[in-house]
Amino acid sequence: MKVVTVVGARPQFIKSAPVSRALQSVGYQEFVIHTGQHYDPEMSTVFFEEMSLPKPYAILNCGNLSRDAMLSKMKTDLKPIFEAIQPDMALVYGDTNSTLAGARMAQECNVPLIHVEAGLRSYNLEMPEEHNRIESDQLSKWLFTPTSQASENLKKEGFSDNTITQVGDVMLDALQMFRSKAAHTLKMGPHSFFYKPFALVTMHRFENISQPERLGFLVREINSFHRNVMPVWMPLHPATAARLEEFGLKLEVKIAPPVGYLEMLWALQQTTLVLTDSGGLQKEAYYSDKPCVTLRGETEWIELIEMGASVLFDPNKTEELIPTARGIISSFKPGSKDLYGAGRASQAIVAALG
Repeated sequence: MKVVTVVGARPQFIKSAPVSRALQSVGYQEFVIHTGQHYDPEMSTVFFEEMSLPKPYAILNCGNLSRDAMLSKMKTDLKPIFEAIQPDMALVYGDTNSTLAGARMAQECNVPLIHVEAGLRSYNLEMPEEHNRIESDQLSKWLFTPTSQASENLKKEGFSDNTITQVGDVMLDALQMFRSKAAHTLKMGPHSFFYKPFALVTMHRFENISQPERLGFLVREINSFHRNVMPVWMPLHPATAARLEEFGLKLEVKIAPPVGYLEMLWALQQTTLVLTDSGGLQKEAYYSDKPCVTLRGETEWIELIEMGASVLFDPNKTEELIPTARGIISSFKPGSKDLYGAGRASQAIVAALG
């Protein structure tokens, strides 16, 4: 059986690692297509090297474009690849533009589609990711959900039960697979951060960085936290760096270039607090027993909010970050780790495919 896997962003590289191994273990022939949505050594190459991911069958050049232009170019570039491979199925992860492009191409080429991390909803249609995940679900034959809530979301939208399988979170599979390796990878390089306690901060969501007022507010709050509570270590996403320069905003924190997966796991083991707008890092903080401030007004991972592992900080409300952060630090208690399965989601996916 031939399966085309379309990836293009950091979280998808992580999610694909355990699933690729599981597919290979039962004889699937996988063709990995890297759209180039994130393509530079820090955001891409290092992940393939650290996690021993399959070498991409093709690497496209679809980064640094608007959403519509990116989707259009991905469609143009993916079509001849699908036609050449003639896959039996296609596989996409999550909610990025690469996810949607792969889903649309599978439909155009009449290839059955697998969507891993299906059914998640933030119910914020201002987020491009929300549109991406909804349409990708609609185009899928196999809907693999991480939670019972995600499965219920799909059922409420009219999806039939026999297309939905709750498998858990493949990012937990990856974390369990690589955590011990990360613990022994302490060569942090020139952007090491040795002060403790410290807060790990990441920020890249379009809604947080696209408007100077909102980004300026977040920069001021993060700088204040850095000065008054504890030092901040912030691996800076290229898109965020570009917007900071464009808007004339300056972070006063310890800035690092983007880091690989092992280094991020190491940082999670060392940090006191995580502040992020990343969906994946919210969960990785939870798996690492670290409190998290989610720099958004809503999250698709509502279980983390409900159990007190994370707290929302809505930039639109322009409240102060420091009280929110201090509140989650003082109230946080490590909880059960079975919210998102037992770390065998990839095996469950392969078993369901038959």
